[in-house]
Amino acid sequence: MARYIFVTGGVVSSLGKGLTAASIGLLLERRGLKVGMQKLDPYINVDPGTMSPYQHGEVYVTSDGAETDLDLGHYERFTHSPITKNSNFTTGRIYLSVIEKERRGEYLGSTVQVVPHITNEIKSAILKMATHDLDVVITEVGGTVGDIESLPFLEAIRQFALEQGRDKVMFIHLTLVPYIRAAGELKTKPSQHSVAHLRQIGIQPDVLVCRTEVEMDDDMLGKLSLFCNVPREAVIEERDVRTTIYEVPLMLQEHGLDEIVVRRLQLPAGDLHLDDWREMVQTIKAVDEELTIAVCGKYIQLNDSYKSIYESLAHAGISQRVKVKLKKVDAEAVERDGARAHLAGVDGILIPGGFGHRGIQGKIEAIRFAREEGIPLFGICLGLQMLVIEFARNVCGLAPANSTEFEPECPVPVIDLMDEQKGVANKGGTMRLGAYPCTLKEGTLAHSLYGEARISERHRHRFEVNNRYRQLLSAKGLVFSGMYVEKDLVEIVEYPDHPWFLAVQFHPEFQSRPLTPHPIFKGFVRAAQQRARAAKSRASVAGERS
Repeated sequence: MARYIFVTGGVVSSLGKGLTAASIGLLLERRGLKVGMQKLDPYINVDPGTMSPYQHGEVYVTSDGAETDLDLGHYERFTHSPITKNSNFTTGRIYLSVIEKERRGEYLGSTVQVVPHITNEIKSAILKMATHDLDVVITEVGGTVGDIESLPFLEAIRQFALEQGRDKVMFIHLTLVPYIRAAGELKTKPSQHSVAHLRQIGIQPDVLVCRTEVEMDDDMLGKLSLFCNVPREAVIEERDVRTTIYEVPLMLQEHGLDEIVVRRLQLPAGDLHLDDWREMVQTIKAVDEELTIAVCGKYIQLNDSYKSIYESLAHAGISQRVKVKLKKVDAEAVERDGARAHLAGVDGILIPGGFGHRGIQGKIEAIRFAREEGIPLFGICLGLQMLVIEFARNVCGLAPANSTEFEPECPVPVIDLMDEQKGVANKGGTMRLGAYPCTLKEGTLAHSLYGEARISERHRHRFEVNNRYRQLLSAKGLVFSGMYVEKDLVEIVEYPDHPWFLAVQFHPEFQSRPLTPHPIFKGFVRAAQQRARAAKSRASVAGERS
């Protein structure tokens, strides 16, 4: 039978529960255990698919087509957990399921209440992860202890531990130990109050993980142990990492967290194998070569809006032994000031996905700048659509070319709504979602990057390249190098008359891992690296001549 670990958070949000949960999962996997990862989110949205990236960050898409929380990206980057629609449940999804059951009469006329009906539904959601081949299910509870929204989830996991048996369930609480700079002191009181809230609910943490800016001394760790009723060895410091988030598992392992979990849950674990992970972290720290990639988007103010893209660029940098410096460029600023003002001197340009007309012209201008200046260009989802519009306007001479997303009565709709999307009214969970196959054309850049003829990638979009214009675009040199043959849909386009100019309709960032970077990101960074080296060489020669 599976064992269960619940990760909760206190004091403030954004402490890194997802990273901590993913790190625990990695450590247990590296001891030979099979791990499942799950996130319970307290917001009432059914899923994050209709939420603003400014509020929620990116929407992470699973292979089976679920729109989920971005923490699931951490789970997949750190572990081999089977991430599916059962890996993320929100309050909205839980309540919707209960209401639908009530409408069908499944409660036999009972008064439907938070306890037991909502809590039972939450417990059922947890059990959906407990497949027969998993040793451990790690469930992160979103939000902060003390929030009204989190109470049903905390009550449900309290009941879950009682029903499953306390020996099969472990509670790990992540808390903040703030450093007051004016006083030069760390303060434990917020953590004490956070644990007190949990204990009032009926949950006693087995482990206390303490986020902190500075090192905690033994007296402070002992104080937290005493006041929070947690064994001294189970009060673990998790200091802010300076170089990379991939240090977090190593830090937790140094404090013996994996051994505490294995011993507490009596897991059949083997020896820990982390050599490749340690080597990867050392590579990140040792790299001194740099290049600059501009990400030109409309949500660049919030780092989490393009979280998986930024991580994928870092993964590719690790493989090429180069540090990828990000230049986050607001597409609206490009519209206002021109592309050269913001993109001159970069080694590569990436155009990410998005929705709505804001910043669109800026993205088009950035693509034109990359095409005309020979700068490596990588477009993702909306980025592919903007590449096609730019090419149609400025290479094919179709000045009115546009997408019907922005101009419904466009006279030259080179991008149009997919047939299957016409007539769809609801916004949530109705796009083309999840993994679909793609057949690659031999002799193309895409084929050389993947090294195979048939691939599978995850999607999240409603609009596609309009097949009516493919022949005209092809005649001017644009190559449709990847196709979803079953429905004759364009998946990848590239322009061979350029050092590196490629865009994809899918989201490859969801399949990149630190030890196995995605081949397109790897190829893009390699092309940017070659450009950066050539520029450096030219500058060196010019310096010698002067």
